Amino acid sequence: MFDDLDTDRRPLVLVWEVTQACGLACRHCRADARPQRHPDELTTAEGKRLLEDAAAFGDGQLVVLSGGDPLARDDLTELVAHGDDLGLRMTITPSGTRSLTPERVRELGEAGIARMALSLDGSTRERHDAFRGEESFEDTVAAARAARDAGIPLQVNTTVCADTVDDLPAVRDRVRELGAVLWSVFFLVPVGRGRVLDPVSPERAEEAMAWLHEVSDGERFGVKTTEAPFYRRVGIERASDGETDGAAGRRGGITAGRGFAFVSHTGEVYPSGFLPESAGNVRERSVVDVYRNAGLFESLRDPDGFSGKCGACEFRHVCGGSRSRAYAATGDPTGSDPLCPYVPEGYDGPLPERQRGAGDGGDPPEPAD
Repeated sequence: MFDDLDTDRRPLVLVWEVTQACGLACRHCRADARPQRHPDELTTAEGKRLLEDAAAFGDGQLVVLSGGDPLARDDLTELVAHGDDLGLRMTITPSGTRSLTPERVRELGEAGIARMALSLDGSTRERHDAFRGEESFEDTVAAARAARDAGIPLQVNTTVCADTVDDLPAVRDRVRELGAVLWSVFFLVPVGRGRVLDPVSPERAEEAMAWLHEVSDGERFGVKTTEAPFYRRVGIERASDGETDGAAGRRGGITAGRGFAFVSHTGEVYPSGFLPESAGNVRERSVVDVYRNAGLFESLRDPDGFSGKCGACEFRHVCGGSRSRAYAATGDPTGSDPLCPYVPEGYDGPLPERQRGAGDGGDPPEPAD
């Protein structure tokens, strides 16, 4: 459906952070969530108007209800049903808490939720809970099984950083066991509470990308990366070596502002939740207008205007680098992604800080079966 998506006109993914309230306080939380809801959150009426505006992007627009924990809103089911009535593809990323009961999961499914994404950052209770700093593993697994029982397709989200990378093969096994349809592997961007965590090195990230392509080739569930678009470049290079590349070459990479948009709990429109630079507010301007016409978004959809090695890279139109990580590292969303180790042939300009000097050592070993 989206192979020919025109990212100048619509995003593949529109995330609405319906609240920052959450009963958890995970160490890597982008939102730096708190237990209480913000008094200036979009109201029910404003949220419905946002969904009505989003429907103008086109048929089947994908909307992700995110947080915080979306279940902190007592109008959540009403919002889901309204979006579903509008023809939006409504999905949700709830927190793995005891409030996500089988009854609540079933209610969301009946309201029109088309997919549920749950975070699993360790293959065991000890690993997952230690990483998140919260006891949520058992509740997350129970919610995943409840989604399966309710007929809601399951997506599993996993954070990759120095603490989790060597556990990826075992997490992969959990994803298979839970019957997920998609594994979304998020490579850490140092924002929010995530600033205290250590990312993997560029070389280690490259190894993980190659391994994830092998997983994609061998598993029934799909694999995608988040904030790591050079996964596509690795796939294209594998194809040139005669290996399978899946869908890597069919479409340009989806990155912040280019196929992706984020609406905060107070209505600010960002290219991504990990690139918190507002281009407008939905209380004053349609999200469609902001996405299509705001200067920030337009600049992020022009890889030829990127600086450094990302701007010189021959893969810039199918990858483009993480704009969020470039922003976090330099304050410039059009700069180079410091996680990608690739240097274009003949490029002799400046390199991101983490690429100066080969190999930083100390990374966990490459995942192996």
